[in-house]
Amino acid sequence: MTITVSPSIKLKQLELSDAPDIFRIIDSQREYLRKWLPFVDYTKEVTDTRLFIISTLDTPEKRSELTFVIHLDGKFVGLIGFKDTDKANKKTEIGYWLSEAYQKRGIVTQSVKRLMELAFEELEINRIQIKCATGNIPSKSIPQRLGFTLEGIEHDGELLSDGVFTDLEVYSMLKKDFKKLKYQQ
Repeated sequence: MTITVSPSIKLKQLELSDAPDIFRIIDSQREYLRKWLPFVDYTKEVTDTRLFIISTLDTPEKRSELTFVIHLDGKFVGLIGFKDTDKANKKTEIGYWLSEAYQKRGIVTQSVKRLMELAFEELEINRIQIKCATGNIPSKSIPQRLGFTLEGIEHDGELLSDGVFTDLEVYSMLKKDFKKLKYQQ
């Protein structure tokens, strides 16, 4: 599945062939990415990335999650997708990361907005949440910009690479609120 976000931004469903591109970015930007992404320290070679992709692709359909590579003008720049989806209660979370060189261009904001449309309009999701470390200003500005509601703080919600827990801000958007926002635009 490929989703067009804009003429230059495309989301392509994750495939095993994406492993070298993903690993190359992780490996070349370890210090930048590891600040907020604990998996970076466990990704030591392209085989680790392949194993992540295989585990994602081999998940039974009832528990599978849509994960996409973000392409800007055909070049890999990051990952985005749904996680911890609870189909019975029609809720999911969106997670993302982006190469440092492509920050502050609206790529993730536009991509999250497109995934919101997919979730609410096609996948029958009622609630989306985004969790961001309290100190990760670029990441938390995305749900703020898109009109998500800050629900609160999940204290010590994630263990970072340096062995220290960080608090997470929990943002949510309900389908009914998304529809209101969409009509206001």
